[in-house]
Amino acid sequence: MKSARNNIISSKTRAVIPALAMTAAMILGVSSASAAGDGLDMSTVYPGITIKAGESATFDLDFTCDEGESCDAELSVKSMPENWTGYFKGGSKQITRVHVDGDAATGDKAEADFNLTVPEDTEDGVYTVELEADGGAGNTDILELSVTVSREEALQSSFTSEYPEQQGASGTTFSFNTTVVNNRADDQTYTITADVPTGWQARFTPSGESTNVASLPVTAGSSQGMTVTVTPPENVEKGDYTIPISLVSAEDTLSTELTVSITGTYSVLLSTSDGRLSLDAYADKETSVTLSVTNQGNVDLENLNLTSSAPTDWEVTFSESTIDLLEAGATKEVTAYVKPCQNVITGDYATTISIRNDEASSSADFRVSVKTSTTWGIVAIGVIVVLVVALGMIFKKFGRR
Repeated sequence: MKSARNNIISSKTRAVIPALAMTAAMILGVSSASAAGDGLDMSTVYPGITIKAGESATFDLDFTCDEGESCDAELSVKSMPENWTGYFKGGSKQITRVHVDGDAATGDKAEADFNLTVPEDTEDGVYTVELEADGGAGNTDILELSVTVSREEALQSSFTSEYPEQQGASGTTFSFNTTVVNNRADDQTYTITADVPTGWQARFTPSGESTNVASLPVTAGSSQGMTVTVTPPENVEKGDYTIPISLVSAEDTLSTELTVSITGTYSVLLSTSDGRLSLDAYADKETSVTLSVTNQGNVDLENLNLTSSAPTDWEVTFSESTIDLLEAGATKEVTAYVKPCQNVITGDYATTISIRNDEASSSADFRVSVKTSTTWGIVAIGVIVVLVVALGMIFKKFGRR
């Protein structure tokens, strides 16, 4: 009976001991967690970052104390890789201490920044930086920062163009739609420069605006569109031209290349063989004038059409109204026939003759002096003579009476 009783007690004891152990562990765990949360605490929202060698990073630090435990915490770098540099900053000044208010009712946190600079010769890898805040009397906290150094950032800012290669004739204005992406944690203001050939022009206009700018602000984590307008000089040679565009901010240097392909220089000149742009004409009669058409470009011109603008009821025709092909540097002569209307009044009139195709055009303004026909002058003189003779005979006959 005694042995059985002992077995019953042992089994009960074995059942109670785990429960007691679990309860003790819970009590100890709560105490441990509570103890871990006591005193000074230093923290940052992003304790792990990725940057390039030679760059700097800023960590925003927050400090809190348990209620009633205000203190002035001494700030220091406990450990950091060799040749790395860093300092604490508050406002616009470098600091060594921060006051941490233990009054929880205020809800305020003490804040500071830690600026870290990574040397340019740092190899890629993961590095640890330890910061310490010491409030005195063993009231300290250590914050561990993880810094990944990489030649290529996971989130690198970019500057791209939708169509970076365009072509056209001389005199064409080229517009490139570009996008700037700021993947930095801070806002960036980019200074814009373009390395254009002599005589070329480049303008920069933010998307949706009409003002040309020299710098472009882009908020953190966002993108901004920009139109790059490139204008070559009128006498530009045929060929391909590369235009580097750079955007530089305090933390970024972005660049892209735009390519302009000039297909040729298109230019035509309409004049006369002697350069004179005036002629005499008579009512209802054709007067011819020899036109001189010159291809001043470096590309052959096709389908050049001659047209005119003359006073009402006048007629202007050409020996050939279309020049099918005019080679680069060549000159061709065409005859124009100007015919004033029948009832035109003597005087000076303006007539414009033009030549054009899809690539080039030219025009010349002619002064047409309409004269009285010599035939009518002779007839008029004859009429006057007859009238004088008739009047003389009348006076002679009736004068005797």
